Order: sequence, then structure tokens, then C-alpha cells
Amino acid sequence: MVWLGGLVDYRAGEEILEQVGQITVSDSSIWRQVQEWGKVFQSMAEAERIRANVLPGRWGKPRTAADPKGRMGVAMDGTMIHILEEGWKELKIGCVFDVEVRSTLDKGTGDRVDLAHAVNNSYVAHLGGPEILGQMTWAEASRRDWEQAADTQVLGDAAPWIWNVAAEHFYDSHQVVDWYHATEHLAASARLLKGKGTQATTRWFNDRETALFAGHADRVAQELITAAPDRPTVTEELHREAKYFLKNQRRMNYQELREDGWAIGSGMVESAAKQFKTRFTGPGMRWSRPGAERLIPVRAAIMSRRFDELWPAAYNSPPN
Repeated sequence: MVWLGGLVDYRAGEEILEQVGQITVSDSSIWRQVQEWGKVFQSMAEAERIRANVLPGRWGKPRTAADPKGRMGVAMDGTMIHILEEGWKELKIGCVFDVEVRSTLDKGTGDRVDLAHAVNNSYVAHLGGPEILGQMTWAEASRRDWEQAADTQVLGDAAPWIWNVAAEHFYDSHQVVDWYHATEHLAASARLLKGKGTQATTRWFNDRETALFAGHADRVAQELITAAPDRPTVTEELHREAKYFLKNQRRMNYQELREDGWAIGSGMVESAAKQFKTRFTGPGMRWSRPGAERLIPVRAAIMSRRFDELWPAAYNSPPN
């Protein structure tokens, strides 16, 4: 019941048990089991967070030689869920993954190229501020022997809180702005300069996309700054986009990063956000804060393929 409650809505869980297992259990009974055992999952996650963040609490490269386990990365993102009496609140999500280079078909050229992929993904989530999410992400990374990794990276959509978390817990990692989000800002810049849906907009975007991929975010920014005085109706927006590229320039060396075997897209955590959203934002879903907070670690365990590992510990844990 707890596993089903983390996988699908409670009414669907009732129907699955009836149809597949010929077990008659009401959706309210499934809800009660999730509340009971989700609280235990929540306590286990909290204990792990506290243990992992005992001072000094952030990572430095090991001083002694260790057997490297390859490359690892973390990515962070958020999605919105509705909490009763509070409205829409952000569920912040952390993903820890291994970086593995695989032969991949290039859809544009039809050639096979070696590209980095995020594999063995695991997840944590927090309905609240970035400080706790950062500690939870570090705890998960630590559990997975982050300190033994040969090298590491942090991926994000350029939200300031992500880089603050990176500075606190993953300060020695390569920082990368997700390529898709960077091109979204480039497309917005194209529309500001050339208008919506024009051939000039497409040409400008395609040309600057090549420059951006090659690591020339500063050139894009300078062009926007130069053009701003001649476009008084969008001057502020052009300066805002230019600031975005200048501020994140060091995180946008995409060609170099790809050639060096690093991931440049944060699809692993964006997919996680969609999976959390699927469970928490179905038609008419509104959550009490305790109800959501007890289900979140169950959902994360299922998505991380850790539920079978964690359930015996939860089931045999001392009563609260």
C-alpha cells in the first residue's frame, strides 16, 4: 500500500489492488498507511541529512589517495505543488548521478558521437527553502561516495539559489548552466532584437547559438548591450538578458565541456520534476503540508529505485 501510494493516487491504488491482487482496501486505508510509514521515511531522511552535515559539512578533495569511482554530478530544479491554506509552493528537487560517456546517435548529422549521459540517478526533495535541500542533496551525494569521485559537476537552470547551494556543498565542482535554458534566453533575446516569428529572428538565433555553444556568451551579451539604446521599448529587457549571459559566462563553455565528457543538459532533474508533479498535481489535488511532506520521501525512494532497500529499515525502525 505504501509503495502504491507513492506511485499513483490513492483511488488508483485501491483499484489496482482490487483488479490485480483481488484485495479490497479503501483509498483512505492506503492514505493512512502512507501517512504512518511516510513519517518514518521522513525521519530516516532527516537523520541522514543531519549525519551528513555535521561540521565541516562541505566537500574538499581528499588529501589521501583514494580509488576513484569515475565522474559524478548533481542537478537541482523545482516544481510547484498546491498546499492547503498556503497556495502554490515550490518543491525543490536534487538529483545525484554518475556521468558516463556513451556512443550516441546525433540526430542532426546521423553520425555516432561520444556524449556524456547521467546514469544511476537518485533523488531527494524538500518542500521549503534551498538550505535544507542543499543539505539533503549533499547527504545523498555523500551516501553515494561523492568524495571518491574522480571529478564532479553541478547542473542547473541558473537560478541563484542553485549556485548558492553549489558554493556551500559542491564548491570544487564544474558548474554548468543547462544548455536548453541558455538557448531559451537566447531565443528571448532574438525576439527582442528582431521581432517575433521573422526570418531575421531565426537567422540571428542560429548564428548566435553557434557562438554561445563555442563559449562566447560575452559576445552575445555585448551585442545586446550595444543594441539596447536604439530600442527604447525593450532596453530594460535587453540589459536583463545581457546580464544573464555575462553572469553565467563561466558556466557556458558548452563545446569544451562536451568534448571533455561532461553533461550539458539537466534533463535528469527536469524529468524528476515532472515525475513529482505527476503524483502531486493531478486534477483537483490539494495537499495538507504534513500529507505532502510524508509522501515526498516515499515518492523519492521509488524514483531512486531504493524503496525495497529502505522499506525493511523503516518497517523495523523503533517507534517514534
